[in-house]
Amino acid sequence: MGPSASPDAAYDSEPVKERGQVLHNKGKRGAKGMHAIIVTGGKQYKVAEGDTLFIEKLPAEADSQVVFDQVLAILDGDSATIGTPTVAGAKVEATVLKNGKGKKIRIFKYNPKKGYRKRQGHRQPYTKVEIKKISA
Repeated sequence: MGPSASPDAAYDSEPVKERGQVLHNKGKRGAKGMHAIIVTGGKQYKVAEGDTLFIEKLPAEADSQVVFDQVLAILDGDSATIGTPTVAGAKVEATVLKNGKGKKIRIFKYNPKKGYRKRQGHRQPYTKVEIKKISA
């Protein structure tokens, strides 16, 4: 290391992962494609065509089609259509890939000096969907 090189020179060339950055989307986040913000299961999701996401369980079988008609916004490049509260006529079509359960969560309650111990487990059901088409 020469006199002009900083001690952090080896780290300057590597990309830094920002907190909250989504990396699982095959590089499509931030692209100029069409995105939609949908509501399902009491949660909001920002989706693009080709995205795969885990949502709250839907009453649909694997390989069936589902349509999300609660679309809060359509983001297409530089233009945006914001609904009041939803965008009229907009829908997002998706295919159900599978239904399953998440990893087990163990709950253990304990009160010291009282002999109180309670153990409980829970597996949250989910539906894995792939976004096929966004239409406004």
